[in-house]
Amino acid sequence: MRIVNYKEYKSLEGVMVGNSPWRTIDQKQINKFTDAIQDNQWIHVDKERAANERPYRSRIVHRYLTLALIPYLWKQIALLQNVSLKINYGIVDLRFGMPVKVNAEVSLLTTIKSAYNLLGLIRVIFGERFVFKDSARPAYTHDVLFFYQFN
Repeated sequence: MRIVNYKEYKSLEGVMVGNSPWRTIDQKQINKFTDAIQDNQWIHVDKERAANERPYRSRIVHRYLTLALIPYLWKQIALLQNVSLKINYGIVDLRFGMPVKVNAEVSLLTTIKSAYNLLGLIRVIFGERFVFKDSARPAYTHDVLFFYQFN
């Protein structure tokens, strides 16, 4: 999908605009992320201990890593063009659900909840669900607020 102006966002209010292709989160990516944020908890990096002590018998993906994937996965859903300014304003009503196991395939489902024109600055609220294969429950749900200025 391609979005080039406010009217296109406005016409998509209430519409589930898409879901990203499935993407695997492997241990290499988890290790890089935990190193970057200096949070190497065993539940993310220690295969043997996780197999013996975790209820899911597996290492789990760091929840902040799943959040960090939002921009990448959103780009798999929509192509924004004619944008001179984009501001990630925040996440609202974040609710973590099921933990994501290492090597899980994940996808982002996005609905455009609202689009407002604030004197040329466009505020868009996205409702998002981060899901993974073989689970009826999402890893998390939230609303994301972005501001855009189109040329």
